Amino acid sequence: MVESTSQTIATVERAADVLLLFAKPNNPHLGVTDIAEQLSLSKAAVHRILASLRSRGFIELIEESRRYQLGAASLSLGIAYLARIDVRQIASAELHQLSLASKETATLSIRTGDERIYVDQIRPEREIVMSVPIGVPFPLHAGGSSKAFLAFLAPDEQVRYLAKQMLSVTDKTIIDSGKLREELAEIRQRGFASSFGERQAGAASIAAPVFDHAGSPAAVISLSGPADRFKDEIDDCVPLLLAATARVSRRLGHNPIS
Repeated sequence: MVESTSQTIATVERAADVLLLFAKPNNPHLGVTDIAEQLSLSKAAVHRILASLRSRGFIELIEESRRYQLGAASLSLGIAYLARIDVRQIASAELHQLSLASKETATLSIRTGDERIYVDQIRPEREIVMSVPIGVPFPLHAGGSSKAFLAFLAPDEQVRYLAKQMLSVTDKTIIDSGKLREELAEIRQRGFASSFGERQAGAASIAAPVFDHAGSPAAVISLSGPADRFKDEIDDCVPLLLAATARVSRRLGHNPIS
């Protein structure tokens, strides 16, 4: 049984590798030999994988050349993902205005399961500024943007997350579920989260959620800077941040009264 499960996992991983191969630049059309050579697989194994992917519409055969390309099902997945990050385009102007007004770095994050990733940032024209890694996942308990998501999740989702073992990202990361639960309640009450070195040593941030039409956190916007400087700017930055997230939320169909 264990061997069968391992074989199934390996098959799924190889199929995923084949799909990712088509996503690389200059690889729109690939033949069996191309795939076999690039992934160090036998041609027989590639044929089996392609047949399975074709049956689900992820891959299409170009009859004239006998080469393959991504199919409609792959497009559907891409569209579904892009639909989740349309907020990036909507929030773009707000990030620019926030960074300009605060003279600090403005960021946008989206949630991916029990993690979140930065999908955009605008840095000010200052000698010393904060910079965040785009696309790198961080847990939902580490840092201002993460806590802004976690605080506004549905109660059952939050309870499930807090029951997990939480690991430290820095020595300031809160990993005690009781302490974190108390802080999350405070975040919900005041509408924004703050962090001093919880995700990155020497950094400080404030973050607030952007809500969708259903009242769920669709994204989080934050302002961040070097801790020594930013701690004196927080009182001025909070109103700017909350006004920006409210505007983006309205554009996503959020009605705070309802």
